[in-house]
Amino acid sequence: MKLKTILLGTIATMALIGPAFAQSDASVQEQLNRMEKKIDAQNAQIERQQDQIRALRGRRGGSAPVATSYAEAPPPPPPPQPEVTAAQFEALQNQVYEQQAATTSTNANGWWNNTKIGGRMYFDATNLDNENDHVKSPLNGTNFDIKRFYLSVDHQFDSVFSANLTTDFTYDSVSIKSDAVNALGDPATTTVTGSNTSQLYIKKAYLQAKFDDAFIVRLGSADLPWVPYVEDLYGYRYIENTLIDRTKYGTSADWGVHLLGKFDDGLFSYAFSAINGQGYKKIPIGTANRSEGIDLEGRVSMNYDGFSLGLGGYTGKLGHDIENTPTFHTAQRFDAIAAYTDDQFRLGVEYFSARDWNSVTAATPSFDKADGFSGFASWQFDPKWSVFGRYDWVRPKNLADSDFKDNYYNVGISYSPTKIVDIALVYKHETGDDGFIATSNGNIGGLLDAVGSNGRYDEVGVWGQLRW
Repeated sequence: MKLKTILLGTIATMALIGPAFAQSDASVQEQLNRMEKKIDAQNAQIERQQDQIRALRGRRGGSAPVATSYAEAPPPPPPPQPEVTAAQFEALQNQVYEQQAATTSTNANGWWNNTKIGGRMYFDATNLDNENDHVKSPLNGTNFDIKRFYLSVDHQFDSVFSANLTTDFTYDSVSIKSDAVNALGDPATTTVTGSNTSQLYIKKAYLQAKFDDAFIVRLGSADLPWVPYVEDLYGYRYIENTLIDRTKYGTSADWGVHLLGKFDDGLFSYAFSAINGQGYKKIPIGTANRSEGIDLEGRVSMNYDGFSLGLGGYTGKLGHDIENTPTFHTAQRFDAIAAYTDDQFRLGVEYFSARDWNSVTAATPSFDKADGFSGFASWQFDPKWSVFGRYDWVRPKNLADSDFKDNYYNVGISYSPTKIVDIALVYKHETGDDGFIATSNGNIGGLLDAVGSNGRYDEVGVWGQLRW
């Protein structure tokens, strides 16, 4: 019932029954008219207030009840705030945009946004049993080793130029290697390397100019064309060096000028290096390490739908052609590999042949030859688990010792709990008969021409890598 009806009825009743209110018909009608106008004005005011409430509620998204009677009417709204003019709003917005642009520019131009820092560590906890000519090695036993620790910094200057610095921490053990053989095949000279101490080397330090995917130039110490390429196909470098790296017929990086590139989305690729020849551990500083010539290493390769085929080679003096040191032979090597890789399987066969690799400075006629192959396979049967195996056969040949052979194999199972960690349980075995061969696991074999001379190497344990 509306307030107007109630009030009219009340006034009419009082006019009829109250003697104190008895008046003439004209007087009663006049009072009713004045009261009706007053009620109409109040109702209009209430309607305006309800409209204001609805408007406020719509702005705030609220659901406050709307007053339905004069008694329920809410208090009047607060006075409106002064409006911001369009010009003032635009000026404020421009200030915000300018501040955002300045912040973005500062972050984008900071050196840290174009710099990547990474690392890789190879480690193991194993038991070693090695003997040559029935004499046990003093290195036998159980131990924890950090074989390698690489720390790298890569900075991108612009779309063309970048730089890389990669350090190599390793334990540099003493090893004795034959540098030449005489006409009978016996060692003529030997070289003692290593210092039995922890060493820190610069493995890579180069300036790169990438003009196109098909033409990249690197100046300094950088990856060589062959060993890193095979490592990517093999996939288990933390377990063992690849074939020519393990048997010391090649290395992974050296100082010089490097050209590389790829065509047709990686279908074809190439890499060529003009280098000093002694590897990255011999920095070319001073006359003692300055060669008269340069060594060359190259590779051409093809990759299609997981299948890879690569051919490569090396020629040079291996850094021995320094002033006042005569050289008589040129080291040469031929490389080939065929492999298939996908998310589950890795299969591959690598072959090499080398000549005069250990006889560059030998004045006698050279009979220094070697060839060998490596077969590897792995199967990732689970996102975190895989099994793998590898077999190497190498034959260093010379006149008196053409039957010397090195046999090596490893088998294992690996587990990757996270993307950056790999852990593997592995068994390694190697033998060498009637001669020595220098490998990444030490010298294996026995004295030449000695009855029953042989070498044996066994190692079992856990190998792992951490990378980021």
